[in-house]
Amino acid sequence: MPYLYYPDATAALEFLVTAFGFQVASEVRDQHGTVWNAQVRCGDSVVMIGPASAEFGTRAIEDPAWATHRMHVLVPDVDVHFAQACGAGATVRAEPHDFADTRICVLTDCGGHQWIFAQDDPSRR
Repeated sequence: MPYLYYPDATAALEFLVTAFGFQVASEVRDQHGTVWNAQVRCGDSVVMIGPASAEFGTRAIEDPAWATHRMHVLVPDVDVHFAQACGAGATVRAEPHDFADTRICVLTDCGGHQWIFAQDDPSRR
């Protein structure tokens, strides 16, 4: 399960739910409501998130123009997912288009992480 670090994990959790339609599988918050750890789910995909912390040797994305990784998540309808994400503030890296046997788009979240959302179409194989 990937573990992504954000400058503000509380804001990231809200963004991932609102923009990308993830469901919260679990979350750990402190007495102030700050997210220290959360797991979010989209279909079979699960991602863990948390705050960047020098204490734990972790940091958030420094330059979202360059990807060191991309999360790849299957969704039922890429075009619907794309519209929802854009409406909630996701940054577009690649609009929905057909690639091999899938329809994909690439979006950047509020913390600079890049996501490929894909809709598999077995009929095109």
